[in-house]
Amino acid sequence: MAREFSRHDKVKKALMREISEAITTSVKDPRLADQLISVTDLELSSDFSTAKVFVSIFVSKPNAEGGADAAIAEILTILNEAAPKMQSVVGRRLQLRNTTKLTFHLDTSLERGVRVSSLLHKLSQENQAL
Repeated sequence: MAREFSRHDKVKKALMREISEAITTSVKDPRLADQLISVTDLELSSDFSTAKVFVSIFVSKPNAEGGADAAIAEILTILNEAAPKMQSVVGRRLQLRNTTKLTFHLDTSLERGVRVSSLLHKLSQENQAL
């Protein structure tokens, strides 16, 4: 039997798809060239007025001054500055009654998962040694 999705889930998936598209087509900043930016999750308010967009960023060209962390911070700044334009594009495409306000945040769940996995592996090795 197919699982029925709520309107909230459908809007969330549509927003994620359209935001991904808007990042690649609407944001014309040369600093984003050759950067891999993926929308990994979205926290959508119940009235669809705000959305926290979580992105994963693979930096191909780290900043000379601060390395990858500085480059990621710069990319997040660029995305948040371009948010109003993306809101407009996404709102037009999805034809929502009100435009959803977007804020971009770094998704660190992958790094946390790797860290937890590493700690569990280390703990397992220590238990085997006993």
